[in-house]
Amino acid sequence: MEVKIKKLLSRLEEVEKILGDPATLADQKLYRELTQEHAYLSELKEQWQYYCRVREQLSENQVLLTGERDPEMIQVIREELVHLQAEIELAQKRLQTILVPPDPNDSRTILLEIRAGTGGDEAAIFVGDCVRMYRGYAARKGWNVETLSLTPSDKGGFKEYIMSLSGPNVFRFMKYEAGTHRVQRVPETEAQGRLHTSAITVAVLLEPTDDEDIMIDEKDLKIDTYRSSGAGGQHVNVTDSAVRITHLPTNTVVTCQDERSQHKNKDKAMRLLRARIREQKLKEQQREISNLRSIQVGTGDRSERIRTYNFPQNRLTDHRIDLTLYHLDLVMEGDLDEITQSLVSYYYQKELTSS
Repeated sequence: MEVKIKKLLSRLEEVEKILGDPATLADQKLYRELTQEHAYLSELKEQWQYYCRVREQLSENQVLLTGERDPEMIQVIREELVHLQAEIELAQKRLQTILVPPDPNDSRTILLEIRAGTGGDEAAIFVGDCVRMYRGYAARKGWNVETLSLTPSDKGGFKEYIMSLSGPNVFRFMKYEAGTHRVQRVPETEAQGRLHTSAITVAVLLEPTDDEDIMIDEKDLKIDTYRSSGAGGQHVNVTDSAVRITHLPTNTVVTCQDERSQHKNKDKAMRLLRARIREQKLKEQQREISNLRSIQVGTGDRSERIRTYNFPQNRLTDHRIDLTLYHLDLVMEGDLDEITQSLVSYYYQKELTSS
């Protein structure tokens, strides 16, 4: 790992020199590519320097311990050694994640679809919990969040919630969230205290860029308007602001009722429709692509799961990488880095061994 990092960091100086050349600014495509590479290498440098500092501190404390005779100081140094060792392991994991080569799609805007599966009201409530979790994670990462569509549930939460996320490395860290998420907990309405299991599905779609040829003929669209339902006050119930668009050739249906303006709802619905049409085209062209929506979500059955959230034990288990954490409460507040970074490293290593 060390040899690879030093080789990459030697490239950083070269990139900085090229970026300083006025001729580079004239080529906007090259300039964008170099700025992205510079950001990647700068992050690597920062994490590598931190790792080296912690490793040096660990070595210094080990030397101190061998010459210390005071029992109290020995205990203090040992506690610090445990802390530093844990920091080194975390820094190594972060470096391994950064060493996964950048992908052109890493920072592409995504559409995140979260739907209730089996479990009725409890599944819908958990959709709401996961919406807050992902919003919390987005806030930590500095990403922008925009709600595109939602369908509230009578008992709380949502039957469906769709939002867009944009920002640095958003697709890199979110693409492996796709699949069925299983939750185990005792519902507030459960008088006997029995543990219930329910499930939700998460899908991650890349939003098409202006460069992509996603042509949709207006003649192929059936557009319906209707009154919004759910929370939103008096206005939501008296105006036909909600929009349903059906793409007749593919029978793809999208809806949006989040905005008060019918025009804004139509714009958001069209964004979602373009993303789904793009997905279908990719699916037809490359059947081996497994991270698209229709393959990601399965049926929403409890048995098909990538992750389990067990609230009584405060435990989260990601079944793909055998990762178990016992701070589910923090995860639900948006502390997802350990999970997402582990998944990025795991699938990169898997790709290397299979190639």
